[in-house]
Amino acid sequence: MTTNTNQEMRLLIEKNISQHGHHISLVTGGDATPRFAYTIGLFPNVGAELVFAGASFYSTQSLHIVINKVADVLSSGVDWQGIVIDIGALGCFSLQGVHRSWTNMLLLGALDYYNSEIVGLQIVPDKVHTTIDVPNLSLAFNPVSEPVWGWLSEPWEFLVPENSIAITNLLALQGKKITEVMRWEEGEWELFAGYGPDVSREDFRKIPLGTLLAVDKSLHAITKLDVGKGLWRRDGETEWHIWESRKKEKK
Repeated sequence: MTTNTNQEMRLLIEKNISQHGHHISLVTGGDATPRFAYTIGLFPNVGAELVFAGASFYSTQSLHIVINKVADVLSSGVDWQGIVIDIGALGCFSLQGVHRSWTNMLLLGALDYYNSEIVGLQIVPDKVHTTIDVPNLSLAFNPVSEPVWGWLSEPWEFLVPENSIAITNLLALQGKKITEVMRWEEGEWELFAGYGPDVSREDFRKIPLGTLLAVDKSLHAITKLDVGKGLWRRDGETEWHIWESRKKEKK
């Protein structure tokens, strides 16, 4: 960013801190790394900044609601250790400390704002709302144990664009095996667990393709698909079939 842009961003951060007690920085990437968000402004009074990593179950609007609610609770002076924050239909959330290795990679804006080391607290959704892109930030960063986040340090190994997008469903994001794939554009895909037409639009999520490739090596074969082509497999299978066979079977 240019100096003017940096100054404008700092003014926006300070305005939000003054009006709301904190600023929320949303990082959507543009590459294979999942979305994450963190606060700036809580550290002087609360002793930590919040980070909400992955959690693709939630829309951007819901993500802001969760962060604001947790920030309000912490600002009231309660001890974060062992606390469970109930946010109704959005679920229950706990907090855990963030290892410095993650802080130094994810909370760059906060580090730059304070120009010093800070403490991070991860917002952790309950089991029902947990998805495969929610890392354990309390442990040192390790691309092997957190493959979805491995793109922060590991080179992109596929011929498809690194910023490829996947339209997928919640079942897939909660660990269910993907059974249908279509490549509609050079960098846009649909990958569903279950029969695609049965997936409700409310269950659709848009995430980096790299998230799914990182957790299931059997998906690596789909990166060789031509645009407009698709594959399918039955649940429990590893072998892929061309999409025409799937359409004939459904008739």
